[in-house]
Amino acid sequence: MLMENPMHDLIQTLEVVYVPFVVLLSLIVGSFLNVVIHRLPKMMESEWQREASELLNVPPPTDEKITLSSPSSSCPRCNRAIRWYENIPVLSYLFILRAHCAGCHSFIPLRYPIVEVLSALIGWFVAVHFGFSLQMLAFLILSYGLIALVFIDVDHQLLPDQITLPLLWLGLIVHLLLGAVPLDHAVLGAAIGYLLLWSVFWLFKLLTGKEGMGYGDFKLLAALGAWGGFTVLPGILLISSVLGVFYALVSTLMVKRDLNTAIPFGPFLALAGWVMLIWGQSLNHWYLSLL
Repeated sequence: MLMENPMHDLIQTLEVVYVPFVVLLSLIVGSFLNVVIHRLPKMMESEWQREASELLNVPPPTDEKITLSSPSSSCPRCNRAIRWYENIPVLSYLFILRAHCAGCHSFIPLRYPIVEVLSALIGWFVAVHFGFSLQMLAFLILSYGLIALVFIDVDHQLLPDQITLPLLWLGLIVHLLLGAVPLDHAVLGAAIGYLLLWSVFWLFKLLTGKEGMGYGDFKLLAALGAWGGFTVLPGILLISSVLGVFYALVSTLMVKRDLNTAIPFGPFLALAGWVMLIWGQSLNHWYLSLL
């Protein structure tokens, strides 16, 4: 009779329950990401104003300092404090608040449950795809960061260093510890990723006198290169460029957008990077087989 291994039983139990746990955790994280998406740009703007006031030797802004934890969440229109039971991901929006503020009855944007559901879906996929592992946990953190970057860039055409740079260093550390990608490939991916878009930026500026993208795009591609190595960069650039051109054409035809109006490139980079980090090896083999 074989003796039971308690540690083996514990691991099997964790493997059964961890997917629902990751989904629930991702819902909660999605709620926090809504806070980051809303507040981080305001925090950066407030910091810029304070730095400018010091440089110009004028009184600093008197507005209350904003952080991710304070002041407490409230309706932006009537300033009614949001109670704890009104902050339950998705459920509060659908069944308690019913998409309207309990105070002034103004409509609450659909963006909030979309971010929460998207986080949960991505959490489920990552948990199933990678299995119960440290690689799954690392990729989950990367996915959360990309979600925040996508929506901040859509709203403000801004990719904050507070997210892109930690993701870059985390990618290098992950490969140093786990070795999913050779560390030299990851370092080259970060360096080449940054230099590629930096070169495009300056070439476009020399030819047209205009800035075609922001420095945040360079850092985001560098972060993706750090996670996937330099071999994922061609696929990321190809997919993101195709998506960007398609979006520009469709938005121009459907909403009569001015072709000179800038569009955020970060969402296309993030989506292409996420796809390449998951299926990059298969896509590269398929592309090379066509050639």
